[in-house]
Amino acid sequence: MQRLQAYKYELMPDGEQERDMRRFAGSCRFVYNKALAMQKENHEAGNKFIGFAGLCKALTGWRHGVETPWLKDAPCHPLQQALKDLEKAYKNFFEKRADFPSFKRKGSGDSFRYPDPKQIKLDQPNNRLFLPKLGWLRYRNSRDILGELRNVTVSQSGGKWFASIQTQREVEQPLPTATTAIGIDVGVARFATMSDASFITPLNSFKKHQQRLAHYQRRMSHKVKFSNNWKKAKARIQKIHAGIANARKDFLHKSTTTISQNHALVCIEDLQVRNMSRSSKGNSEQHGKMVRQKSGLNRAILDQGWGEFRRQLGYKVAWNGGMMLAVPPHHTSQTCPACGNVSKDNRQTQAKFLCVDCGYENHADVVGAINVLERGYRLLACGESAQSGRSMKQEPTEATAQITA
Repeated sequence: MQRLQAYKYELMPDGEQERDMRRFAGSCRFVYNKALAMQKENHEAGNKFIGFAGLCKALTGWRHGVETPWLKDAPCHPLQQALKDLEKAYKNFFEKRADFPSFKRKGSGDSFRYPDPKQIKLDQPNNRLFLPKLGWLRYRNSRDILGELRNVTVSQSGGKWFASIQTQREVEQPLPTATTAIGIDVGVARFATMSDASFITPLNSFKKHQQRLAHYQRRMSHKVKFSNNWKKAKARIQKIHAGIANARKDFLHKSTTTISQNHALVCIEDLQVRNMSRSSKGNSEQHGKMVRQKSGLNRAILDQGWGEFRRQLGYKVAWNGGMMLAVPPHHTSQTCPACGNVSKDNRQTQAKFLCVDCGYENHADVVGAINVLERGYRLLACGESAQSGRSMKQEPTEATAQITA
């Protein structure tokens, strides 16, 4: 089985290298935005979509043009990779996996990627990395890199620069050490509730720092924009945001690692987080209802990181030889696991479940996790629809495809 894995390290560049990285990231952002503007103008004129080859031809003209000669200073391959990222963004939009591509803003997700491994040199014993037009860069070597180097992504976060080194290696098909199955119901009051009645308490990383963050945001709003004091205040806010993100990422990694190591079959709800956290403001013609309450719920949902939790759980379960199944989430907390009665009256409060038909009583989140596991069993056993019980064709997920390969 081939395993793609990324190793992320903090870079320690000198002043000249840091200036070059800022310029390269700005050049990639400029190329991305210019290509997006070209695609929009082309669409408004009624012409066909410009493919990657056409955009590369335009990029050659921009690099040798009189208006943007500074693009020559940036390496060519990261600029072409920015065009590939735009093409992927359009593909995700056409397949309804993401919103329409938007213009990138300076200081938000500055990054660039070297896709050609032949141009990259890695010297692990001396803790250094060679990248075109940057030279040898020192990095904080926290762990060994395994596998054949594929590409390197350089990014900035919280005033620091990082290198994400992706590798590929062949590993033996793992056999699961655990033999148990678990159903998981995610929520706001409880981050993850298991079908065995255990649960994980939410971290609420953003909520813990919300007042402190708002305090420094108010202070920054009183500064003169782009002044030195404004930049210092902005750097402090970025540091708080980076701390929130790092704490959330650490929490999710620890939770998913524990679950994947202790269970061979993991069943979760197939939640559409983007739809659940959509704003309810409405428009000028039709105003939304309970906007403030919905805004607080959206903030709590996004603070949990459900999407990242599912992504990490998917590949970690596969790495440990297990299987993860996503089942339909409809009425999981309103269905009685004892008699099968479905009614909204079964869930009287956020936490209490009491079946109006047979009198079965339990915590509502535990009931949801039990039903998720039961639907996973049905889906795994006979490919039935977990909602209606009718037979259906089930396409293999990425995790199951890796396991059965």
